[in-house]
Amino acid sequence: MTMTIRPSGNGSYDLVALGEVMLRLDPGEGRIHTARRFNVWEGGAEYNVARGLRRSFGLRTAIVTALADNPIGRLVEDLMFQGGVDQQHVRWVPYDGVGRTVRNGLNFVERGFGIRAGLGSSDRGHTAASQLRPHDVDWSRLFGDQGARWFHTGGVFAGLSETTPLVADEAMACAREHGTIVSYDLNYRESLWRDLGGQDAARRVNRHLVEKVDVLLGNEEDFAAALGFPIDDLDPSLSRLDPASFAKTLERVVAAYPNLRMVAATLRTAPSATRNDWSALCWVDGEVHQAPGWHDIEVLDRVGGGDAFASGLIYGFLSGYNASVAVQYGAASGALAMTTPGDTTMALLSDVERVMAGGSVRMSR
Repeated sequence: MTMTIRPSGNGSYDLVALGEVMLRLDPGEGRIHTARRFNVWEGGAEYNVARGLRRSFGLRTAIVTALADNPIGRLVEDLMFQGGVDQQHVRWVPYDGVGRTVRNGLNFVERGFGIRAGLGSSDRGHTAASQLRPHDVDWSRLFGDQGARWFHTGGVFAGLSETTPLVADEAMACAREHGTIVSYDLNYRESLWRDLGGQDAARRVNRHLVEKVDVLLGNEEDFAAALGFPIDDLDPSLSRLDPASFAKTLERVVAAYPNLRMVAATLRTAPSATRNDWSALCWVDGEVHQAPGWHDIEVLDRVGGGDAFASGLIYGFLSGYNASVAVQYGAASGALAMTTPGDTTMALLSDVERVMAGGSVRMSR
């Protein structure tokens, strides 16, 4: 089933993302519980994709989200201005002065090193984005009057509250009605679903939403946890990166959801927090395409690697490349994102294409 993507220049946006944008607080090389200062970034799974497409690949993107109107929200806004993502669809919610009714999300993240794993500690209860409800956003204006080639959201946004899946459902339906490609990143987070019914609730919500998706993204853990498709035929003696075994999982997903036009997945093994194996697969029209990948690459900050993969993959398809090339853009973009701090990629298109071509790592002067 071939995807029909609107041509470049059709509509106001190449991609619109729906998701929460949090303030990330980073202790650098230290630990959260001993830190005396933090660097701040903006970040959020769905937003990171839009920002990557804008800053790395030069496409026109927008974010649909909500923020409490206080200095923290305005700091997030200021950080997003640097990212260049259109903010006209950000919903600003009056702040009550102390955060009893609405607030902005905070995300404390340790990078990890060697045998010490990375650590994330989010503080995002009753945030403005989690309180979005159906009809809060004029989707007909966005997808009908303004127009977008691609719409992206995911399991992080769907796991924020009982109302956010309804918002995602509403957005997907309107996007499809106007001929916009819909992508969804499963992005399972156990902590988000714990008080919403756990893994059973996550699977129920995700299975419903995936029925309205054209492009499904994730990793091997996501497909098992969020949809219930474990790699049960994987030889225990093989690495999780074994492409043949995981390709069978993708085929089972497509068989269960015939609406899917493409399924793509990142594949990672982590011998240590700072040395990973990294690759990716993409299923389209019955064929599986694998990016060459990297063995034992050095990782500075793994957060956002999957989002940068999605940015590169989507860029490939929006630019008219075939699946084999698009998945290489995704894998290279994701690998580069893990070489810099923060949630969002700092790579340029020229960086991505140099890595795809096997370019030297000698200093360029």
